[in-house]
Amino acid sequence: MSAKPPRKVLVTGFMPFGGESVNPSWEIVKALPDVMGGCRIEKLKVPVEFGQAIETVTQMIDRVKPDVVICFGQAGGRSRMSVERVAVNIDDARMPDNAGVMRIDQTIAAGGAAAYFCSVPIKAMVAAMAKAGVPAEVSNTAGTYVCNHLIYGVLHHIALRRLTTRAGFIHVPYAESQILDKRDTPALALSTMIAGAKAAIAAAIRRKADLKLVGGSLH
Repeated sequence: MSAKPPRKVLVTGFMPFGGESVNPSWEIVKALPDVMGGCRIEKLKVPVEFGQAIETVTQMIDRVKPDVVICFGQAGGRSRMSVERVAVNIDDARMPDNAGVMRIDQTIAAGGAAAYFCSVPIKAMVAAMAKAGVPAEVSNTAGTYVCNHLIYGVLHHIALRRLTTRAGFIHVPYAESQILDKRDTPALALSTMIAGAKAAIAAAIRRKADLKLVGGSLH
């Protein structure tokens, strides 16, 4: 009898954007172990570009066939790690992406659903991060820039192909090294965010059904 293939979790982070020299989402992903909870961790660096971001990740999904996908992205100005609840079918950027593309009021997928709910246990992930001493919350908006664009595209890809893959998105604040010239801007230590990511991924691996807890924030 052949051995059962190991479960896989695809974890993604973005390249720097907006004039920053670092993106904590990718620094977090780089620091993760190669195996968690008996699952192999596949890591992927994603361009901050409309269209290309989705293509980069969905091609990897088709290649490695992960059980779970967790995408990370930077949301400067937030003070907590934010596990996103929903992705919406709209791009409405406040600035160009790294390729100079500015998308305003454009649908991501013509004929696609207006929105998709993330399919990971968002409240269980927040609870796990809080237990690890990491500031965390459920977020009810992933914005309308490349982060929302990516997770919408991933969930749309999963729906179209009727995959059993579960997927979610976590926004992270600035790292402390990024706010030296930004007064009164919240940030977290990179080590804290890495601990939060590990706790959240472990919860996503361990649980399919979510916890019934009060929680949710708008940004």
